[in-house]
Amino acid sequence: MKRLFDTLHNLGFWKRLFGWQKIRNLILDANAELLVVQSNLERLTEEKEHLKSSLTELSGKLQFSESMLSDRQNRINELNSDIRLLNEKNDRFSREHEEDLALITQYETLEESRRIEHFKHTATLKEIQDNIQTKQKDEEEKKHQAEIDRIARQASTWSDHEELVKQHIKNLCSKHTIQYIDKVPFKGEPDNTLEIAGEFIIFDAKSPRGDDLTHFPSYIKEQTEKAKKYAREENVKKWIFFVVPSNTLETLHTFVYPLADYEVFIITLDALEPVILSLRKIEDYDFADQMNPEDRENICRVLGKFAHLSKRRIQIDTYFINQFMELAYKAESELPPDILEKVMEFEKAEKLNPPQEKRAKAIPLTELQKVTEKLKSDALHKGIMVEEEKISDGLNKLPLYKTME
Repeated sequence: MKRLFDTLHNLGFWKRLFGWQKIRNLILDANAELLVVQSNLERLTEEKEHLKSSLTELSGKLQFSESMLSDRQNRINELNSDIRLLNEKNDRFSREHEEDLALITQYETLEESRRIEHFKHTATLKEIQDNIQTKQKDEEEKKHQAEIDRIARQASTWSDHEELVKQHIKNLCSKHTIQYIDKVPFKGEPDNTLEIAGEFIIFDAKSPRGDDLTHFPSYIKEQTEKAKKYAREENVKKWIFFVVPSNTLETLHTFVYPLADYEVFIITLDALEPVILSLRKIEDYDFADQMNPEDRENICRVLGKFAHLSKRRIQIDTYFINQFMELAYKAESELPPDILEKVMEFEKAEKLNPPQEKRAKAIPLTELQKVTEKLKSDALHKGIMVEEEKISDGLNKLPLYKTME
């Protein structure tokens, strides 16, 4: 630049003027270039800062990537270890698979032989089964036919039951000289009527109406109620007998029906003779004509004793009933409420089970006497007076009847 100024100074005015103009332009151009250079320098500075920031960010990312790479490498090492273990397991499984295939082949061979053997046995079993089924079918047909024959015989027996009973009773009447009444002198038509000691005794034959015995007991009960039409007739004995087939007894549970004015007895054909003979004894023993005065006196004495004891028992029971009722009223009215409540709890918990009659036979007097003696002994040990003479004296002093005014 100095050299340029020196050169211009040595030139003339116009030349210097034009030279300065050129210099001015050069200076302007230099300034413009300088501005561009400054602008570029600022931009480069910004880019440098940006690059430094990017470099810092890339450095962080690089560190993170290196950490991730280290983790991935560790994971790869773990996976490689797992792969080795899996390969070992795969090798072991392959060996076991080969062994299993060998066993399967062996089992298949054995199963094939078993299948062949099973097929042979099945064929034999099928033949045996067919034979058994054939035999069972024959047996079932035989049983079915036998059941049909049994039902037919049973139906025939039941349908002929009335006639069989009539013929059997007639034979017994002829054998034992008992009068058989063909036409009764009262309303109704009983199957069989006998006259013994001036009384008509009825024997009605009853049999099921079909093969089903389920309703036979109810049928018998219904017929016992309808038998009242005979019992209310004059001179007809209040004992009526139903004669049923022997093979129906297993369905019956009641064989005596004690109704209000008469009784019905269920018997079978086999029991006819002993029953009729028992009734026949009534005719052999006429109370009015054959009893001597001593027998009549003894009978009257026994009956009078029974009547007296019964009335005394009623009198004593009535007295104790009143005493117990009075005691119960006193307990409810005089006991403290808490004690009464406790008493009622015990009362509800108590249960009285008197002995039931479970046998159809007479109770022997010896058994009753043993029980009585045991009760007397227990009472004496507890200090209770059981002297019969003193007790009977006290009871006999009590009036049995009211004094008529």
